[in-house]
Amino acid sequence: MSTFWSLWIIVLTFACLILCAGILWWCLKDKMGVEEGQSMGHSFDGIEELNNPLPRWWSIMFIVTFIFGLGYLALYPGLGNFGGLLGWKSSNQGILSLEQSRAEAAKGEGIVQYDREVAMKDARFAEVLKPFVEKPIAELAYDPEGLRIGQRLFLQNCAQCHGSDARGGTGFPNLTDGAWLYGGEPETIRQTLLHGRQGVMPGWSSMGEQAIEELASYVLSLSGRKVNDKEAQAGKLKFAVCAACHGADGKGNKALGAPNLTDNIWLYGGSRSAVLETLRNGRNGVMPAWKDILGEDKVHIISAYVYRLSNPEKPAE
Repeated sequence: MSTFWSLWIIVLTFACLILCAGILWWCLKDKMGVEEGQSMGHSFDGIEELNNPLPRWWSIMFIVTFIFGLGYLALYPGLGNFGGLLGWKSSNQGILSLEQSRAEAAKGEGIVQYDREVAMKDARFAEVLKPFVEKPIAELAYDPEGLRIGQRLFLQNCAQCHGSDARGGTGFPNLTDGAWLYGGEPETIRQTLLHGRQGVMPGWSSMGEQAIEELASYVLSLSGRKVNDKEAQAGKLKFAVCAACHGADGKGNKALGAPNLTDNIWLYGGSRSAVLETLRNGRNGVMPAWKDILGEDKVHIISAYVYRLSNPEKPAE
């Protein structure tokens, strides 16, 4: 905040306080020219106004509140750029990254409420989550209490993209159908959550519109869709540029996160227009890394919940 606006807020604040104090002082003095308890000469609907003083309890509460307000403004931030005598902050201001936030928290300067609460909650939850973290993901996925915790964590942190039912949407994978870009094994899911994923599908508009149309026909034919056979045959010859990631058979490559094009499951839509859009302009998908945001313990529990979504039945031992 600039110095001008800081001073503006300070001046207005004290002007209001002085005005309120002046009004109270004026009301406590008899300035009406009429003896106490006598009529003010006003009446309405049979009710007559008398010259009575302010109730003492009301005046005392006003004075106490006024003093409290002055004390609050002195101790806590609120007057422009003045940070308060206690140095308290609701959070570290101007933080642009997690690394910067941790660096500020490590300094321990003043009382930063958010940092204190995060540290307190982390310490508390570390003990609560410990019995669940010690279980392998594949086992924890069928623990009722661990599953409930995992669901809550999922709803708080993952549902914004994948939906509360985890069925995803355009550009956000469905986590319940068993179709995995990078693999659905417990440890693979955990690694995805810890470190995130970044998928890049290049655009092929430089090939020309006719080639794009032919490629789209071939790609759609891979999942059994009815297309122009002539176009599909021409597109098959051009599919070599796609096979490097999706494989010669179009079944994808989990090491690269390249989708299976034969299962009729489409991340960005399976209509011809959607496939054409993908081929022309490419796609860029980002799954954020949660290791530094949630920590490994919570990621472990969410991994178990996500694993359970596509494995509702516990494998036979």
